[in-house]
Amino acid sequence: MCEYCGCQSLASIDELTREHDEVVRLISHLHPARQDGDVARMAQVAREITTVLAPHTRVEEHGLFPAMAVDFPEQIAALEAEHRRIEAVLAEASDGATPSDPAWPDRLVEAMALLRDHILKEQDGVFPASLATLSTDQWEAVEATRAEAGSALTRPAY
Repeated sequence: MCEYCGCQSLASIDELTREHDEVVRLISHLHPARQDGDVARMAQVAREITTVLAPHTRVEEHGLFPAMAVDFPEQIAALEAEHRRIEAVLAEASDGATPSDPAWPDRLVEAMALLRDHILKEQDGVFPASLATLSTDQWEAVEATRAEAGSALTRPAY
């Protein structure tokens, strides 16, 4: 994904980007499961994606987005609406359930296409713009939100 602006040098953005990368990796498992008609596997992947997205979304919506909404209210509102659409489809596979609705696999594939586009909007728009607009206090708020939310990913060994 994006590496041209240097925003990944910030721990907050680096972690959000690593989560994006993991979600994209997980999405890649849906196509073979869909081809095999393995809805249970699709549901499992959906739960794995949800596990990564839960703290990720919290950091964005309670840390990064409020600061960005001052300068970009419409764009942030659109991204939050996309979060709700994606979460709604993923939630159908919550609690270990395999959705029985025969249209769910198609909705999931559609939601994941939206998620991939959403990730590009964040990495090519929000993250670089945050470098120019957020103050030190706002970055500290993002970091505090991350500390509260945690992460589903293990920290890389450097």
